[in-house]
Amino acid sequence: MPMPTSYSCALITGASSGLGEEFALQIAPRVENLVLVARRDSLLAQVADQIRKQFPQVKVTVFAFDLSRSHGREQLLDALSAAGLVPDLLVNNAGLGDYGEFASAEWSKLESMLRVNIEALTHLTHCLVPEMIRSGRGAVVHVSSLASALPIPDFAVYAATKAYVTSFSEALRIELREHGIPVLAVCPGPVKTGFGGVARRGDGAPEMPAKKSFYVPKSQVVAESLIALERDAARIYPGLRTRVAAMALRSLPMAVLRAVMSLRPRRV
Repeated sequence: MPMPTSYSCALITGASSGLGEEFALQIAPRVENLVLVARRDSLLAQVADQIRKQFPQVKVTVFAFDLSRSHGREQLLDALSAAGLVPDLLVNNAGLGDYGEFASAEWSKLESMLRVNIEALTHLTHCLVPEMIRSGRGAVVHVSSLASALPIPDFAVYAATKAYVTSFSEALRIELREHGIPVLAVCPGPVKTGFGGVARRGDGAPEMPAKKSFYVPKSQVVAESLIALERDAARIYPGLRTRVAAMALRSLPMAVLRAVMSLRPRRV
C-alpha cells in the first residue's frame, strides 16, 4: 500500500454522516486542517468533537451551509477566505436521491438533487481548483455511484446526475494531469448510510431494492477510495462484487442494458 500523502487542508461536503463522516475520520490523520460542511449543524459538531478527541493535532472547522443554494455556496467560500483556509484536497461527497417514478416526483426534491449532485459539486470544484493549480498541489475526489453506468427506472434523475459526475471527473482529470492534480471518481454500489431513508418518499415508502450481498461497509468504501487516490486511479468501484458488476455492465450494449433494467424489480 502506498504511503499516505499529507494535505494542508481538506474540505469534505456532506460530512455530518454516512460516507462524508467516514471520509473525515479516515482523512484526519493526514491533514493539518479539516473543513467539514453540511446542513445539519448539530451533527457536524458531533463529528468534529469525535475527530478532535481522536486526532488532537488536527484543526477542525465546521460550516453549516445549504449547498443546494448558490447563496449557501458563496457563504462557504467567503467563510473559507475569512478563516484563511485554502483546501488542497476537495472531497465532493454531498448528494441527494429520490426513489420513485419520475412523473410522480415532487419537483422541489428533484431540483434540490440536481443542485447538490451537479451544480454544487461543479461550483465548488470550479472555485477551488484554480488555487490548486497555482500552488502546484492538490487532489479532487468526487463521490459518484455505480448507478452512473445505468439508466435506472424509479431512480432516473439520480442515476443521470451521477453519470454527469463520473463523466465530469474523467474530463477534469485529463485537464489537470499536466498540473499533477489527481481526480478520482468514487463509484460505490449500495452502502449502509442514511441515504436510502432520505431518498424514499415519506414514511413507509420503499427504499431502492438491493441485494444484501452487494452492500459494502462505508469504512471499506472510504479506505479503498483513499488507496485509489494514492495510486492516482481515475475511478474506483469499492468492493469485489461492485467491481465485477461494473466490468459486466461496461461490456453490455445499451440495448441489452435496456432489456435488463426493464426486468429489474420495482417497489414503488
